[in-house]
Amino acid sequence: MPVQIGAKTHNFTDPTGLLSDCHRRIEMFLETLAAAGKVMGAPPSVDTARALQSALVYFRQAAPKHTADEEQSLFPRLRGREEPELKSALSTLDRLEKDHEAVSPLHAEVERLAETYLETGSLSASDVQAFQTAVARLQETYREHIRVEDFTVFPLAAHLLSDSDKSAIAQEMATRRKVPLLGIDAAKPSE
Repeated sequence: MPVQIGAKTHNFTDPTGLLSDCHRRIEMFLETLAAAGKVMGAPPSVDTARALQSALVYFRQAAPKHTADEEQSLFPRLRGREEPELKSALSTLDRLEKDHEAVSPLHAEVERLAETYLETGSLSASDVQAFQTAVARLQETYREHIRVEDFTVFPLAAHLLSDSDKSAIAQEMATRRKVPLLGIDAAKPSE
């Protein structure tokens, strides 16, 4: 699903901006899941089914790339820095990585229940409640996680990382998405 019209989007010249753009998609797809949870007492409409499937595909395919961008590309480069203003932010990186681990079983539960709903057209009341609870926990976890990254980690990284570090991160992000990094000014990933 594309970024919303009018939303600020970045390209590979600003990898932390791209990561923040991914956060907007995560928030949008979490809202999609929450909205679907409210109507699961009835068979899905065509629009609900389409939106729910798009959210599932995003979290199955694109979100793991975002996590890898952070854990394999950004966080290791930040851990190698010694600037005093980064010291307190570095203490949050372990927690952010634990957040990534904590959401995995929640995503698996959401996916399992959503797929059942899409295949059968219904869920039991207890399964609807389980879906809603898992989505609410995802939203809660991501809300704080995104706040820390968008307002602390990413601005520090944008300020402190060298141009060569940023270029390396951008190249790694492009490689994960199988997008050539030619014409870096125009390159915008789809996730």
